[in-house]
Amino acid sequence: MPSDNSLNIAPASVYDYRKLAQKRLPRQFFDYIDGASYQEKTAAENISAFENLQLRQRILRDVSNIDTSYQLYNEQLAMPLVLGPIGLSGAFARRGEVQAAKAAESANIPFCLSTVGICSIEEVKAATKAPFWFQLYVIKDRSYAIKLMEKAQNVGCQTLILTIDLAVVGERYRDTRNGLSGNSNLLGAIRRGLDIISHPKWVWDVAIKGKPLTFGNLLEAVPDANGLKDFKGWVDSQFDASMTWDDLDWIREHWKGNILLKGIMDVDDARQAVKFGADGIIVSNHGGRQLDGVPATLAVLPEIVAEVNKQCQVLVDGGIRSGLDVVKALALGADACLLGRAWAFALAAGGEQGVRHMLDIFQSEMKVAMALTGVNKVKDINQTVLR
Repeated sequence: MPSDNSLNIAPASVYDYRKLAQKRLPRQFFDYIDGASYQEKTAAENISAFENLQLRQRILRDVSNIDTSYQLYNEQLAMPLVLGPIGLSGAFARRGEVQAAKAAESANIPFCLSTVGICSIEEVKAATKAPFWFQLYVIKDRSYAIKLMEKAQNVGCQTLILTIDLAVVGERYRDTRNGLSGNSNLLGAIRRGLDIISHPKWVWDVAIKGKPLTFGNLLEAVPDANGLKDFKGWVDSQFDASMTWDDLDWIREHWKGNILLKGIMDVDDARQAVKFGADGIIVSNHGGRQLDGVPATLAVLPEIVAEVNKQCQVLVDGGIRSGLDVVKALALGADACLLGRAWAFALAAGGEQGVRHMLDIFQSEMKVAMALTGVNKVKDINQTVLR
């Protein structure tokens, strides 16, 4: 990670946006974005896997017509990127999910709304014209899950991301230390209060002007909630540790569009996903936020791509911080990449314009990487661009 310590910067990269987000956000929300489970080794491995994979620079090729566009599920995208689902985004910037969705629409890439977004399905739909994706957790209350799927389909969502790696929740030490999770004592509450009031711009823009800070999609499920902790308590109680592959048929019964299974890290599970009939799988270790000590997503991507053998789309997330990283992932067989922390940092630092600028940076970096490895089109990116 770059070591520039300046905070008075014009952001030129995701790492710059990370610094600006850290300055702007109360610690508990910055740590929620930036942190991972246990010793955070897998999160670091996700990044280092990309850093350690080298591109193969080529010269004297006609690369005068670089085209980053890509077709994914009958959507013609400006580049093979998706703004992946991130909970609590409306706590990073005022009505954050709406701002991110508008940025994605402007950049002509998909945005995926999290079940635990601050903004509801209806609010995001009212603010955008392009169809967006919806992410669903495997929850015990199937009737409520069905209701959420119905709402998403009623506003035109055609792609569902089903997150399947949350049978239990990994321990995130940063969230415990700053009181976002776990039991809270009086001293901890005072510290969090002082931290929040030391960020007056965030308080005014998000906590006051960005109300209500509730999980918009869960208002009917938790009608008596007095704050985010009440919603979190309901969500934590809903993760279904008994769910198996045999239980997924009811998802297909109630969702007529594309179904992508997020959390695949093993070839056996990839095989099962194809057998289930998934339209896509997302190679993901939840950004290192679940089980620490598992491989980087980039490390397992090639074997999963080989196992799937084009029977469905293969997407990947985890550690993607630049357009160069996107090219590397595509070279190892991914059809597209999901961004997580990258857009969360940009949103926290600069709202919709920050996310737009971050996506411009990614596209510019992709074009440079493609030109200097000798390819003009996304479909031509393969392992020959790697050393």
